[in-house]
Amino acid sequence: MKKGIRNTAVLLTVTWLSILLLACGNQTSTPSAGTDDSKTVNETQTNEDQSNQEQTASADNSEGETRMFKDWTGHDVEVPVTPKRVIYHGEVTGDLLALGVVPVGILRQEGTVYDDQVAQAEDVGFPLSVEKALTLNPDLIIFSNSDEAQYDQISKVAPTVTFDSFASLDDRMRILGDLLNKKPEAEAWITGHQQATEEMWKQLHENGLKEGETASVFTMYPGNRLFVMAGAGLPQLLYGADGMKPTAEIQKVLDEGMGFAEISTEKLPEIAGDRVFILDPVTDDAKQSTKELLDSPIWKNLPAVKEGKVYRFDLVMASSDATSREWLLKELPKQMIQ
Repeated sequence: MKKGIRNTAVLLTVTWLSILLLACGNQTSTPSAGTDDSKTVNETQTNEDQSNQEQTASADNSEGETRMFKDWTGHDVEVPVTPKRVIYHGEVTGDLLALGVVPVGILRQEGTVYDDQVAQAEDVGFPLSVEKALTLNPDLIIFSNSDEAQYDQISKVAPTVTFDSFASLDDRMRILGDLLNKKPEAEAWITGHQQATEEMWKQLHENGLKEGETASVFTMYPGNRLFVMAGAGLPQLLYGADGMKPTAEIQKVLDEGMGFAEISTEKLPEIAGDRVFILDPVTDDAKQSTKELLDSPIWKNLPAVKEGKVYRFDLVMASSDATSREWLLKELPKQMIQ
């Protein structure tokens, strides 16, 4: 994946959709259909020397020990073998939680499925506040950004590694498992997640989902802007193995390596799939735009709408991190099985 600097100025709006759209939009290749089952991790972060060293180090005897780690953007960083006080600044805090690591500092987003798990974590703000980070005395900072100017400032606080939060879920879990001395936990989570996903799709197919059905995911952005989601968030689950398929127009978005595309309402009939998913937005104006869209004739005439195959999820809750994915595996059948 090409390293792109994320648009931090616009992200200051601090809406979850802004973070999702603009962050993944500055990545030149987002995951396409089925990439969550990737078995290959960035080889620069999983070389044999690191694997051997991690296998011989345990939580009991690694206190104070360090090792070298090559991060997403190529920094060689001396990090603790077993970090104790981690700041995670990015979109997939739930990945760390799934590995049993609760960060001392995070980029807080209200309304996630894991709010209660991070209730004691400090919000380090956006952009990350160096002053706030210093008060938390971290021994590791994980920075989901490739902005070198920010990195230079943050890395003065504690060992800092950049992390690609828009890599596939399996790859992210393996990278974090390596970095946090949680390799067995990461592999166990991946195995369990794959099994749970297979079981979910089997359940759905036994309850009316046909092979080859298409799905599309839409959300409204402030300013009455309509987006179809493709390679980020909920579609990563929907278009995975055993799941549904993107429509031809959405496949074009995926083929171009894009996480989303802005569309006009007039394009809805050719983009909407056999089943349609709506991500309810955060801001009041986007919520009003969503209501107007769902009340419009063009929406009501979509085949999926007429057949009652429309499903609504909260934008923030239906995220792509590991903890949110666990939630989605339970919630998707609740909505789709009538």
